[in-house]
Amino acid sequence: MSITPSFHEFFRYWLRLGFINFGGPAGQIAMMHKDLVAARGWVEERLFQRALGFCMLLPGPEAHQLAVYLGWRMHGYRGGAVAGLFFLLPSVLLMLFLSWLAAAHGSVPLVAGMFRGIAGAVVAIVAQALWRIAKKSLKHPVFYGFAAASFLMGYVLNLKFPGIVVAAGLMGLWLGTVRPELFCPGAVCEAEEEAPQRPAGSPWRHVGRVALVFAGLWLAVAMPVYLLSEPGSIVPKLLAFYSRASFVTFGGAYAVLSYVSDMALRLSWVTQDQLVLGLGLAETTPGPLIMVTQFVGFLTAWNHPGTLSPLLAGVLGGLVTTYGMFLPSFFLVFCGAPYIEALTANPRLRSALTGITAAVVGVILKLGVVFATAAFWPSGPAGGGGFDAFALTVALVSGLALWRFNTGVHILVLASAAAGAAWTFLG
Repeated sequence: MSITPSFHEFFRYWLRLGFINFGGPAGQIAMMHKDLVAARGWVEERLFQRALGFCMLLPGPEAHQLAVYLGWRMHGYRGGAVAGLFFLLPSVLLMLFLSWLAAAHGSVPLVAGMFRGIAGAVVAIVAQALWRIAKKSLKHPVFYGFAAASFLMGYVLNLKFPGIVVAAGLMGLWLGTVRPELFCPGAVCEAEEEAPQRPAGSPWRHVGRVALVFAGLWLAVAMPVYLLSEPGSIVPKLLAFYSRASFVTFGGAYAVLSYVSDMALRLSWVTQDQLVLGLGLAETTPGPLIMVTQFVGFLTAWNHPGTLSPLLAGVLGGLVTTYGMFLPSFFLVFCGAPYIEALTANPRLRSALTGITAAVVGVILKLGVVFATAAFWPSGPAGGGGFDAFALTVALVSGLALWRFNTGVHILVLASAAAGAAWTFLG
């Protein structure tokens, strides 16, 4: 039996968590489990696991969505709003500062050296994330085929992420009907002991009410942005793009980053080096890993300020990016929260999402190849700039620290930045 905390105690917990939730999605989920299930008893183990399964089904950042759902479970909609906002607000402010530092002073040799060290560490971080996700997702040789096909479609054929997701979902749905044992633990499908109970009332009416509220919240920001921006301004484009991205990026933070990096490079908003740096900076800050999107939004607007100053354009670009990226997370959780047991028990939905999750492994592999190329060949393999042996060394040492000693990611990134600064200073 769980204990419902007072709202004051609940508020203080999420305020504190926003400043200390380092470690990316896995670390943040583990931290919430330790605090809310094991230490405080505010959430039952069974509920926590079902909520996590529900959030894994959704597009977008699963750790943030889990925080929103747990807040909703304890204190309704205001609880979900408090948990979700405080989970990310400290990182919003810190990432704005780091984005300005990179944009305004990234060419200073000492700062550039720090960022060079971070780039090497990021390659190892993505490689470890790929390994962990592959171990969890590729339970059968068939799903290795999903991953390989998605890598080829993205890297060789240069297909867009939403198309890969749709193809993987449809294939998973079809396989779920002809080979259902592939989607069951131990290849043995057991009947549900008890059919999940749906809450009273029409789910469509509930979703409609939530959709109206969130449409109003989005328009409250979108209308001033569109009406007050000059023709050709990048800020409305950022809001529209990231609002759409939230609904197609299944597979967690690295899937989000894969889609964003692909589109940002296609549109020449940022460079590969800047994307690598953004991920490294996001790893050093508390909050969701996909705060890297705020960094990308800031630099995009900084590089295309129009009649605004670069700093003002960057701040606006970063903030509308974050708003567009995270508002749908609240919307999706509040829509589905009363129905999580029925949703997570649906075999067709599970098979489609299993196919998508397997394909995401290939998408992340493509991301790793792109990042490694940017880190080890800063001017490109054919650019004449030469191979960066220092970045490779940092990547190898970082990989050893992650796999052998389980070093915290934020500590590793800070140490790599210090090594890069020292190498630049001594060289």
